[in-house]
Amino acid sequence: MTFTKLPERIIRLDELANNLWWSWHEPARKLYRVLDRSLWRLSGHNPIQQLNEISPDRLQEAATDADFLALYDSVMTIFDADMSNSTHWFATNHPDWQHDPVAYFSMEFAVHNSLPIYAGGLGILAGDVCKEASDLGLPLVAVGFMYPQGYFHQQFCLDPNSCQVEIYQDLNFDEAPISQVLSPDGQPALTKVQLGDVAIAVGVWQVRVGRTNIYLLDTDLVENPEQYRGLSARLYVADEDLRLQQEIILGIAGVRILRTLGINPSVWHANEGHAAFMMIERTLEEMTKGASFAEAMNRVRATTVFTTHTPVSAGHDVFPVELVEKYLKGYWESMSIDRETFLQLGGRADSGASTFDMTALALRMANQRCAVSQLHEKVTQRMWHVLWPQIPEEQVPISHITNGIHVPTWVAPELRSLYERYLNREWIAEHDDIRLWERASDIPDSELWAVRQQLKRKMVRAIRERMRSRWLKDNVPWKQILALGVLLDPELLTIGFVRRFTEYKRPTLVFRDIERLKRLLNNELYPVQIIFAGKSHPADFPSKQLLHQVYTLATDRDLQGRIAFVEDYDMHMAHYLVQGVDVWLNTPRTLREACGTSGMKAALNGVLNLSVPDGWWYEGFNGSNGWVLGDNIDTSKPSDEDGVDAGAFYRILEEEIVPLYYSRDLNGVPKGWIHCVKESIRSIIPAFCARRMLKEYTDRMYKPASRSLIGTEPR
Repeated sequence: MTFTKLPERIIRLDELANNLWWSWHEPARKLYRVLDRSLWRLSGHNPIQQLNEISPDRLQEAATDADFLALYDSVMTIFDADMSNSTHWFATNHPDWQHDPVAYFSMEFAVHNSLPIYAGGLGILAGDVCKEASDLGLPLVAVGFMYPQGYFHQQFCLDPNSCQVEIYQDLNFDEAPISQVLSPDGQPALTKVQLGDVAIAVGVWQVRVGRTNIYLLDTDLVENPEQYRGLSARLYVADEDLRLQQEIILGIAGVRILRTLGINPSVWHANEGHAAFMMIERTLEEMTKGASFAEAMNRVRATTVFTTHTPVSAGHDVFPVELVEKYLKGYWESMSIDRETFLQLGGRADSGASTFDMTALALRMANQRCAVSQLHEKVTQRMWHVLWPQIPEEQVPISHITNGIHVPTWVAPELRSLYERYLNREWIAEHDDIRLWERASDIPDSELWAVRQQLKRKMVRAIRERMRSRWLKDNVPWKQILALGVLLDPELLTIGFVRRFTEYKRPTLVFRDIERLKRLLNNELYPVQIIFAGKSHPADFPSKQLLHQVYTLATDRDLQGRIAFVEDYDMHMAHYLVQGVDVWLNTPRTLREACGTSGMKAALNGVLNLSVPDGWWYEGFNGSNGWVLGDNIDTSKPSDEDGVDAGAFYRILEEEIVPLYYSRDLNGVPKGWIHCVKESIRSIIPAFCARRMLKEYTDRMYKPASRSLIGTEPR
């Protein structure tokens, strides 16, 4: 969007607002913050909305303010240098890369809350990848969906038969950092995809993320029949038919849109099986150039990277073959192959011939296959041994690259400044260097503790502000005010359980012995409070019941307001929570967490982890940087596992966490606690950052794939 009222002297505020580079560069955020602090806060830190609503007088004032102009010039100098710099890590370390970019396909992207087209961890990871690619100078383009209704907003009610209320709101395109992509003749860029007997037109929007461009597909076009215009409206629809249509659009139209834009990637990366039809489309492309089906498959495999994030069979997209045939029959006919040959690409020997598995398709069509943590590699090899039955399970050709977080996005400004003073003024540029973080011990205990307390107060203020807004808007009853956190106390030891609500994450585990929990929470000398936040999928009714249980308990007077549930958990609130709590709690059933990254964000901000030894914590826990619930990764009966882990939770809280937190020196500083915080910072940040992750992808997967001409069949 262009803001015509901007004075010429600060005209580039428009350009900067439309590139989400500003969202992870603190000087740029400060620029908009000081421009109008009230509008910055009320807009949810959205500079496009802010510039829409700001008065012309304030802009004229800023255009003549020497201090503002000095900051503006400084920010634009940094921005220009970063966007044109040819000395980033990638150019320096891979000067021989003479190839076109990496194409990164994902069903969702979370870059900033001003573009709410994400549901959770997969989107957060994809957004972090795009940002880190920009920082490293890695040539990468991303492809996803433009969801005008995005994921739902969440509210609660006290109806005994219902708790979570899903509210869908159309995106205000005038307040989002997106632009429609046009063809050379000035018309919207389009491609078409055949869905059975219907040709669907697909347009595209662009999101600028520093040097990285995300292209978002859109079917809400006048060229399409009415029933197909809403095809891309919502994220993760439950309807099987609609979901398959979306995945066909993502994979096939995604490839065609890139070709339409003149982008010809040398490496194609599918982030989960949702994008696997991208590989089929490229196979057809190779065949139209004269390759046989086998030759085309090999060429596609050679340049394809696939990452799987799902450690349980039920989490993978599997469609009835009749549905696949309904929409793709003409496709395999175009490839001159028969129905059985096509359907075998998504087949599994252990599920018969009635289903088509998108993950099986992706694994067969990629030579570079990747799980997202060390433990997840073993789980994935076991799960997909069926595709390679002739070799031992441990030799199944699936490796792992553990996920990481984009540090500049998730670090609190207060801690960023502290790290600048005691680590290195340029610490952001080298934050994946283990040696840098050895200096964490040099941070004075009192200063680190003061920042931690400041972040907790900010979090409580943010929760209360959201609660107050809800009360004013909807006049919610006092019991809901209690549940929403009105009695939260920033002086208390605070535990956060913040994640997607689903059964395997066991959100109600802490309530297994409610009387023991009450004694912990309501201890007069050493009280504890727990903050919950997270959404259940609209179609996941068992998980919604768990959410209802937790929310109901948060209204229980006997718990004295020490349980709070933050409504409508989103990326904006996530920053406050991962920065503000004292302990980050994670209790999934064993071997059900592929990786998880929220605990990494918490550790970056001096929050200690308490988790089962699953996902990334299996690698991250070193005995002194947090706590682990149990020491056995073997599964058992769910009821037995719940009992053991709940008992461990209460014991660790009573005997270790609470005493350590409340043991203070003469200045009120918990030195033992801060020692653990420093060890957590030192050991976790360099090992679990997106910079380390993306460097690994580049060296181990992108570079080999870009050099390949013809791959080999799966062994």
